[in-house]
Amino acid sequence: MGADNHNNTFSDLVSQRYSCREYLPTSVDREVMAQVLETARLAPSACNRQPWRFVVVDEPELLAAVKRCYDRAWLESAPAVIVACGVHDEAWHRADGKDHTDVDLSIAIEHICLAATSMGLGTCWICNFEVAQLAEALNIPAGIEPIAIIPIGYPASSQVPEKKRKNMEEVVQWGRFQ
Repeated sequence: MGADNHNNTFSDLVSQRYSCREYLPTSVDREVMAQVLETARLAPSACNRQPWRFVVVDEPELLAAVKRCYDRAWLESAPAVIVACGVHDEAWHRADGKDHTDVDLSIAIEHICLAATSMGLGTCWICNFEVAQLAEALNIPAGIEPIAIIPIGYPASSQVPEKKRKNMEEVVQWGRFQ
């Protein structure tokens, strides 16, 4: 299929995904959450190692504990979070020792974010949190690292903020760096 026949559905979905920081107080049905997580389960990973675990937190007491690990007022509105964890011992490691846990998990997390967007949900990546505090709150075993907290819920606004991105010439090189 040529570029002229390209279906813009995926491009439209990517354009609609944004870092949502205000949610309605409506809970996300666990069946809907499972559909979102299925896309993470199906995400590609280096050598198909799938070095990930996902913890869904929607129970109020545990949710409050997670929210204390990232002290920002906007997170209070999130009705649930998914904590994305990496298992470094299960990941593929390149010949030079590079561990691909974070790369693999990033792909799975973006699958979550795009799937959520397609279902009318909002998400955001949070990577700046108290790791040890979160691991303790969720009883995360040694050897499993919390990588990101992903709040998930119905956005409070239907307005998608304007994306501020570098222009194509700033991020793409054809052939080699000039």
